[in-house]
Amino acid sequence: MNPAEAKGARCGIDTVEIARLEKLVRDRTPDELTRLFSLQELQDAGNGPGRIASLAARFAAKEACSKLFPREIALGVIELSDFSTRRDAYGAPVVEVSARARAVMDRHRIGEIRLSLTHTETTASAIAWADPRITEVPWFGWLLYYLFPYRRRVVLENLRRVFGGYIPESEILKLAQAYYAHYIRFLLEFLRLPFMSGASRKAWMRIENMEVALRAHAQGNGILLLTGHFGNFEVSTVAGIGQFPGYRGLFHFVRRPLKPKLLNDFITWRTRRAGFGTLAKRGSLEAILDLLAGGAIIVYVFDQHAGKGNGITVDFFGHPAGTFKSVALIALSTGVPVVPAYSWREPDGRHVLRFEEPVPLIEGEKVGDAIRRNTRAYNEVIERMLLRHPEQWIWMHRRWKVTDR
Repeated sequence: MNPAEAKGARCGIDTVEIARLEKLVRDRTPDELTRLFSLQELQDAGNGPGRIASLAARFAAKEACSKLFPREIALGVIELSDFSTRRDAYGAPVVEVSARARAVMDRHRIGEIRLSLTHTETTASAIAWADPRITEVPWFGWLLYYLFPYRRRVVLENLRRVFGGYIPESEILKLAQAYYAHYIRFLLEFLRLPFMSGASRKAWMRIENMEVALRAHAQGNGILLLTGHFGNFEVSTVAGIGQFPGYRGLFHFVRRPLKPKLLNDFITWRTRRAGFGTLAKRGSLEAILDLLAGGAIIVYVFDQHAGKGNGITVDFFGHPAGTFKSVALIALSTGVPVVPAYSWREPDGRHVLRFEEPVPLIEGEKVGDAIRRNTRAYNEVIERMLLRHPEQWIWMHRRWKVTDR
């Protein structure tokens, strides 16, 4: 990592000859152009005499953005089409990125990419510079990290697996300390939740994109909610989903029993009291299929290690990890949609529960291959969700227990 990257500073510059871009556009069909430029970019460029120059500037912007991530471009993780440009309300250029590019930015801890575009009669140029994301560490996170270092070695090892080589060690240390602060907040919120009124819970929680889950459920075959230990998942469960009383009794959580047993009994009691069912991760396949046939919503926590009996080995952040195969198996056998959902805490203390579009089902002639490919796709979804707010994930968990493939 060079000194500029170590400080979080990244800059990409590119210049495009307008005549060459004109030839590129002339030689491509409309469908081929939409694979390079977004529909918004083609529309903003118009059809007048300045169209080619405008597209040239946008092409230079794509190249400049790609130069911020030479490794990912070389490996084919992202490509030029993952970056596009639009104008904001004041006419300034704004970068829009795909989900793939957003994940790359998050792994490099980049908040946003800013642009400057210009062109002459013969060339168009763009400068792209990346603004680093700032990790805020409250004093109590720092204190807990140093005075009560529970599983600190595991936390740091896991963070290095994901962010090593992408951000400096000092930033990894700050993420670890921010995670310990999240851990304290989690416990305090967990204790506070039972004493909150319904109105307070509703004000504490914001739901985003719920229509995606409702639309998927309206198909009539139930749905699988794919999630993980993001944010305060206890709050998002009770205070978030509880805002939809019409779905009371339809949600069932597949989870492992907790230790000690007293804690597990309390969580189970509170979950059922809130109107949610619970299912064991082992031996519940027939029950899950029956519930889905009746239109149930099965919530599957997918970010824990799975042993050989329940899982298969697929990559998670580039490292082999035992991963549950049951979600892929159920989706392939029933065709029910798999809808990702995750939560996080905002800086003001409020919580957000967000649903994403269903993960496309990957089918194949060989069942084993289809299970593996879909399971990897689910891991990719979990990766993207984790990277958005990495300090709010369970870094204490030994996710990578597999030593070979």
